[in-house]
Amino acid sequence: MKNLLAFAFGALFALGLLISGMSNPAKVLSFLDLFGNWDISLAFVMLGAIVVAFLPFQRAIRHPKTWLGEKIDLPSNQQIDKKLISGAILFGVGWGIVGVCPAPALTLIGLGHFQVVYFVVAMLIGMYIHRKWFGV
Repeated sequence: MKNLLAFAFGALFALGLLISGMSNPAKVLSFLDLFGNWDISLAFVMLGAIVVAFLPFQRAIRHPKTWLGEKIDLPSNQQIDKKLISGAILFGVGWGIVGVCPAPALTLIGLGHFQVVYFVVAMLIGMYIHRKWFGV
């Protein structure tokens, strides 16, 4: 049952990415092009996501268990440090260059846009290096 729910919610998330345009690299790059042909529509998508996620996140903070009774492991580190800032910068630069981040990349593979495999392979290599370097 747990795997079926995970699949259903993952599929719903992927559908939301597709409908909202978050899986379209051209749309994402237009959103990031503040001084060119700026497309503000993804700001509304992000704002909508924050509004929808706010209450569930508040509940998870107060009661860190899923509806199925499993423990939710929330991060305990609340420090803004060099690793957080450098990771955010690296993510932002990669997002700005390619117009794709991890979840939309997987939806694009599902749609047959196999060029994004280069991005996914680079992402997996980066994750591997991070684990080896920081021992996570």
